[in-house]
Amino acid sequence: MVFSSLLFTFIFLPLVTGLFYLSREKYRNYVLLAASFLFYAYGEPDFVYIMLFSIILNYCFSLLIHRANMAARHGQARLCLFADVALNLALLFIYKYLNFAISIGNTLFKKELSLPDIALPIGISFFTFQALSYVIDVYYGRVNVQKNPLYLALYISFFPQLIAGPIVRYHSIEQQIAKRTCSIDKFGEGTRRFLLGFCKKVLLANHLSIVAMHIQASDVHTTTPSLLWLGSICYSLQIFYDFSGYSDMAIGLGKIFGFEFEENFNYPYISRSITEFWRRWHISLGQWFRDYVYIPLGGSKSSVPKHIVNLLIVWLLTGIWHGADYNFIIWGLTYFFLLVIEKYIVKPEQRDNRIIQILWRVVTLLCINFAWVLFNFPHLRDGIRYCLAMLGYYGIPFEMINDELVKYMREYGFFLLAGLLFATPIARIIGSAVERNKLLSHVSALLLPVCYGILFLWAVSFLILGAHNPFIYFNF
Repeated sequence: MVFSSLLFTFIFLPLVTGLFYLSREKYRNYVLLAASFLFYAYGEPDFVYIMLFSIILNYCFSLLIHRANMAARHGQARLCLFADVALNLALLFIYKYLNFAISIGNTLFKKELSLPDIALPIGISFFTFQALSYVIDVYYGRVNVQKNPLYLALYISFFPQLIAGPIVRYHSIEQQIAKRTCSIDKFGEGTRRFLLGFCKKVLLANHLSIVAMHIQASDVHTTTPSLLWLGSICYSLQIFYDFSGYSDMAIGLGKIFGFEFEENFNYPYISRSITEFWRRWHISLGQWFRDYVYIPLGGSKSSVPKHIVNLLIVWLLTGIWHGADYNFIIWGLTYFFLLVIEKYIVKPEQRDNRIIQILWRVVTLLCINFAWVLFNFPHLRDGIRYCLAMLGYYGIPFEMINDELVKYMREYGFFLLAGLLFATPIARIIGSAVERNKLLSHVSALLLPVCYGILFLWAVSFLILGAHNPFIYFNF
């Protein structure tokens, strides 16, 4: 079940919300817990057992670690932490990476071992990282151990951020689980945020995905580079609105049920550097790797060779986290090389030369676009060929206007222009200007709900008609 579906929007969510607000406050968490398991079981009921195992595993080890720390048995606590991390990663490896590892072994050692038929549990990377962060924080004393297993189960399985994040850290909602405020204002803000994400996903991401999918299925040896550029730009916007729209919906749902989640995106395509891009894109994942991998390795306070090795480890793991295939590994390593070049050669943040800063901003956007091409293609060689074709490697003329370009722009040009426009903070800037004017602020307060309603109904109409409705991060 995905948020941008009629089943979730018009049946599941209203029923859960109604039950939540009709229940007494002390029972509300249990309503959400039951709803979360039902939500997760909808796609594949057997996956619930995997999540239950993860919850029990991390609950037990967190208690063992807490008790060992309280008794000053630090060696025992460290051993329990190691065992917990190992078992969590083993679970993730078996379900997400075992087939890939076997295929690599078959290639290297010229074997023909059969691949086991293992289905990928939805969102396993997200809830595993959340569970790991909780246990690690308990070990270091950053959070109190949660002795109520149902509360910990709610933290790990909470349906708004279960299958695609943001990766919520336990310290950010530790107090909210036990006691939080639900108000009409927060409910209204949450509803607005959910509608915003819903419209971003259905109106922008879904329509841009059609252009990207059709163009990327074309023969790169005979397609004009201009059309391939259109396809890559549409995919770059699609994945942004797909994932940021989902994050908006998750944050909005959290508010509806009284939770405050941290932001996950901050206009990443206005970044002036690769470093800034990763401070703005999938913020919760970047912070996770920073706090639990990069800083423990020594971060940037190491020698230059050690710092480069730290970056290599982080970006190799980032690529692997996204998927079990070569394209994800190369995608992660691409950012490693770009960051090394940026930090040790270009150093844009340390330069006063405006021209260099502008040039590096352009290079950053181009590199991000090419990297998404590699990310998107299941087979690495196809992604490389597409990138080469974008540069005119196969000798096809770069036609600024042809019949296919005109067709796509006529049918989807509005969504492309809207996608480019709202990838910038122009709406926020206009909103701030409106709020400073009393008359305009009153008018906007009346018109905005109407606009949201119209956009929502427009988006729903596409779902009713059976429009293309994929979700890129669904299997991560």
